[in-house]
Amino acid sequence: QEQLVESGGAVVQAGGSLRLSCHAQRMITSTFNPSTMGWYRQVPGKERELIASITRTGSTDYTETVKGRFTISRDNSRKRVYLQMNSLKPEDTAVYYCNSVMAPLSWGKGTLVTVSS
Repeated sequence: QEQLVESGGAVVQAGGSLRLSCHAQRMITSTFNPSTMGWYRQVPGKERELIASITRTGSTDYTETVKGRFTISRDNSRKRVYLQMNSLKPEDTAVYYCNSVMAPLSWGKGTLVTVSS
C-alpha cells in the first residue's frame, strides 16, 4: 500500500480547471497533522518542482508560476491535500505529486495533467 496517492489528473483545455487530491493514506494522524505538505510537478527531462505548500495551520506558499491560479488546501481529519488549479496553461502539463516538504516520504505515482492549447 502506497504512502501517498494522488488523483484527479485529466486532459483539459487551456483556461480550464482541475482539482487534484492527495491521500496520505499510510501516514498516521500524529505525523500528517504537523507536516507541511506540498504539491510538486515534473515534466520529462526536468527536476521535480515544488509549486505549492501548506502548513499544519493552513499558511500557504506558491511559486510565481502558479501564484494567483492555484490554491492548495488540506483536510487533516481525512489526511488529504488538495490543489485547485484554475486558468490552466499548456505549460502546466506535468505529472503532479504530493509529499511532506520537510521530511519527504516515498513518492507516489503522481497524477498526469495535460493541458491542450
